[in-house]
Amino acid sequence: MDDAPIGIFDSGVGGLTVARAVSQLLPSESVLYIGDTAHSPYGPKPIADVRRYALEVLDTLVDEGVKMLVIACNTASAAMLRDARERYDVPVVEVIGPAVRTAVSTTRNRRIGVIGTEGTIGSGVYQDMLGVDQTLTVFAQACPRFVEFVEAGVTGSPEVLAVAEEYLAPLRHAGVDTLVLGCTHYPFLEGAISYVMGPDVSLVSSDTETAKDVYRQLVSRDLLAGPASVPTHVYEATGDSADDFLSLAHRLMGREVSAVRLVQTGAIDLPPARA
Repeated sequence: MDDAPIGIFDSGVGGLTVARAVSQLLPSESVLYIGDTAHSPYGPKPIADVRRYALEVLDTLVDEGVKMLVIACNTASAAMLRDARERYDVPVVEVIGPAVRTAVSTTRNRRIGVIGTEGTIGSGVYQDMLGVDQTLTVFAQACPRFVEFVEAGVTGSPEVLAVAEEYLAPLRHAGVDTLVLGCTHYPFLEGAISYVMGPDVSLVSSDTETAKDVYRQLVSRDLLAGPASVPTHVYEATGDSADDFLSLAHRLMGREVSAVRLVQTGAIDLPPARA
């Protein structure tokens, strides 16, 4: 048994959907969440910068004593997942693999759409993982403004719907029956996305499937919290204002996040970049 917290990281507030799913599935577990709001959004940034920012945050979580790392950010996962698994002694869970597995088991016509940030789509990580199954046809679309909307707390305006129409039109015309929300911010826009894609298209979000991966890892490594543990939920941000993060979390998720503290991340020694 291990009462140390699960460390969850995202570029901003999007990973709170994963934190919520983990807490719902594992209510006895403590959670330490960091949103790298000082560098958000990750999507349009160079991959080398994303890699450095992400590893700085993960180093911070490990220094704070977490027993597991959850990379609740698709762009960061695409940039440095293998580095993270080689760098840390604690298990590392990410959000891409669970979403891919669910999409493959969900699609009926074998035509799958993927939406994500410019960094995630440009990396080709979803296209490569789905492309292993040669019966699938994959259509990918970057949706850069979606993260901007969520980080501004705007999730249901006419502008959101108009931008969703623009981004998703190629996927709708391609006849996909399954759409992967390849960014943990995107579930906050699920209403607009579902409306544009129509009722016959299944939306796949990685939050609940990632939580199942967390459960499997904890059980297999005998890391579940003890029966007498009292779970804590701590939220941190790297930006200039904890109040901004807290206000946005309240707008998006109600009062689940009661307080946010600021944390500093610093320069690190990076491993060589992976090919």
